[in-house]
Amino acid sequence: MVRLTILGCGTSTGVPLISCKCAVCRSKNPKNHRLRASAWLQARGKQILIDTSTDLRQQALRQRIGRVDAVLYTHPHADHIHGIDELRSYNYAQKATIPLYGNAWSAQELRERFGYIFNPGPVEGGGIPLLSIHEFSTESSEIDVVGVPVIPISLKHGSKECVGYRIESVAYISDCSSLPEKSLERLQGLSALVLDCLRIAPHGTHFNLEQALEAAARIGAKKTYLTHLGHDFDYPKWVKKLPKGITLAYDGLTISS
Repeated sequence: MVRLTILGCGTSTGVPLISCKCAVCRSKNPKNHRLRASAWLQARGKQILIDTSTDLRQQALRQRIGRVDAVLYTHPHADHIHGIDELRSYNYAQKATIPLYGNAWSAQELRERFGYIFNPGPVEGGGIPLLSIHEFSTESSEIDVVGVPVIPISLKHGSKECVGYRIESVAYISDCSSLPEKSLERLQGLSALVLDCLRIAPHGTHFNLEQALEAAARIGAKKTYLTHLGHDFDYPKWVKKLPKGITLAYDGLTISS
């Protein structure tokens, strides 16, 4: 069985947005409170994070994530990687290096931005995360992630390549502005799809609602959950308006297949 938990379904600012006084940002409905986009995968006895969001500490404590066997990175934007230092706590508990998986863009940016981890000098004080980078190509039909078969999905995120992931009949796609035909082929026959949907109006590097609905229809998963949501989306309002089989994700949502 595959279990995917949404740790955060919010955009890069999170929701509520600092200083915003819109109805969604002022809402007391917990499903309108969105931490930065990331997920927790449990499969074949392993526990794998998809991204280390800015809010990882809060997310891990809330969901009681006791172990991290590996991390899959979608891409190296700040909201998806800047919780990387929180992995130290798992190093302390597990007494082992944690492998990180990403495409060439993610691998390069991680090495450059976190030199203190991947090219350390003398260590003083509390130490650094013990992590290893495993770079892969999205041309690979499948990658082995600590014994879990994972299919990488190439996505366009503006001019860059972001990576989605398929594990058995569940797929996770965030930060996407278009889907290559080969990637659509890899997404057929899903029971559950988590799909990028930033806002109502068009955007240069993300699906808006119209594009997300079109992509969901082409993929044809039994159930689609929209994620990376901004403050356009009031949860109780939109879950009533969306087409059958499509709904909004929320923080803490667990999908089993």
